[in-house]
Amino acid sequence: MQICKNRVIFAIRKNLFLHCSMETINREYMIEQVIKRMQFDNPWWTTHIIPQDFCEMKHRLYLDLFFPMVHDLSIRRGIILMGPRRVGKTVMIFHCIDRLIEQGVNPQHIIYLSIDTPIYNHLSLEELFQTACSALKEADANPTGYYVFYDEIQYLKNWELHLKSLIDSYRGVKFIASGSAAAALKMKSTESGAGRFTDFTLPPLTFNEYIHLLGLDHLIVPKDIIWNGQVVNAFDTMNIEALNRHFLDYINFGGYPELVLSRKLQEGAGIYIKNDIVDKVMLKDLPSLYGIQDVQELNRLFVHIAFRSGGEFSYEDLSKESGIKKPMLKKYMEYLQSAFLIKVIHKVDENARRLQRVTNFKIYLTNPALRCALYSPLIETDKMMGMMVETAIYAQWIQRDNSEIYYANWKKGRDDGEVDMVGLDLATQKPRWAVEIKWSDRYFDQPGGLKSLLAFMEANHLPSAIVTSISTYAYRQMDTVGLQFIPAALYAYIVGDNTLKQRARLF
Repeated sequence: MQICKNRVIFAIRKNLFLHCSMETINREYMIEQVIKRMQFDNPWWTTHIIPQDFCEMKHRLYLDLFFPMVHDLSIRRGIILMGPRRVGKTVMIFHCIDRLIEQGVNPQHIIYLSIDTPIYNHLSLEELFQTACSALKEADANPTGYYVFYDEIQYLKNWELHLKSLIDSYRGVKFIASGSAAAALKMKSTESGAGRFTDFTLPPLTFNEYIHLLGLDHLIVPKDIIWNGQVVNAFDTMNIEALNRHFLDYINFGGYPELVLSRKLQEGAGIYIKNDIVDKVMLKDLPSLYGIQDVQELNRLFVHIAFRSGGEFSYEDLSKESGIKKPMLKKYMEYLQSAFLIKVIHKVDENARRLQRVTNFKIYLTNPALRCALYSPLIETDKMMGMMVETAIYAQWIQRDNSEIYYANWKKGRDDGEVDMVGLDLATQKPRWAVEIKWSDRYFDQPGGLKSLLAFMEANHLPSAIVTSISTYAYRQMDTVGLQFIPAALYAYIVGDNTLKQRARLF
């Protein structure tokens, strides 16, 4: 019996030894494979250059705002790069890496990790960082001067807690995270990253970025205009017909760099945007965080809003039209705004007073290409063109701090009126400017058709206002006020350019 017992113990010990050996072998093999993947994703560790396809891509103008935040090691905060799908976040990361190398950062101190890589499953952010340091033979227990990029970070559960811990532990390392699940990222960054994270939103392309990416800057020339008695820097064009053709393409396809640069993708823009952007936002970007279970209902609401972008809505009417109860409608709207798909704009009355009880509001797509892809591309004479021009111009404005932007609407019997865009002074709550968005040249010769705008200007003592057109670029002095007519394409370009300059001042 004793001999049998000893044999059993020996067999158990042998199996345990073999099992532990296999575990060790498997772990060592997995670490080896992880390191190989890291070396593949970080070719600059040995070549000192980023992959050629990224080198050949033009950078977005937002890179000039984002890169200084990345480069500055003195500010101990992580950066969360967020925004809609397919707007070029990963490309901008690689362009940042290229600039870091150009400015003398050791290429082996730059680490790029895409969290959706299957082999990285079940590894924490710190394990990934430490493994990369091992691959680079960094023996220091507290490495400094490193730049670590975690792409698609939403694939890691509780990423915000992991990242916060890393920022606290490694004081000399800059951590940058990005992801396409914009709503979820924004919620978790706000809840858990206070004092540790700085959010940077990369929006769809502005019209001036579209011109830049396609190398069409030769169409644009500087021009000074008189505005409220002062000389203001603006722009003109060498060829308004050509610029309008590109503006139409921008409305149809222009929010996404890949679509802008690929005629082949434009032919299937509807499939591209629906499959790669809308469906993934609705189905994969964690709407359940907002208490949303019926994603099909959410999708139907979005499609309905997209068709009427720029229209006036109310929760009462939306509830009747959709059959969705108002509390759930509000959750849907909150999610769609957090996902950077729509923007709600509130109204003021004819005296620019904000209403105490909000019953009606306008909803704009953050990118006009969403509407055109879900339905069909527009032509210049399409009856929806006016609404999409309005959406495109709002898309330039809502990328900045736009809490001051409203539309005016009032109902007083025969004196009903509306003004498309009103800017309020945040300190005085008085209107500073007004814009009437038209896709027509007739109003320069027939300014009486702008009755609502003229009444609003008189009621609020506004000396000037802007009216967009198709091609008219001229100033018309009325009895007591002046109207600056600017082609809609040029106005969109000017606002996009000013938006970038304004965000540069903020950062």
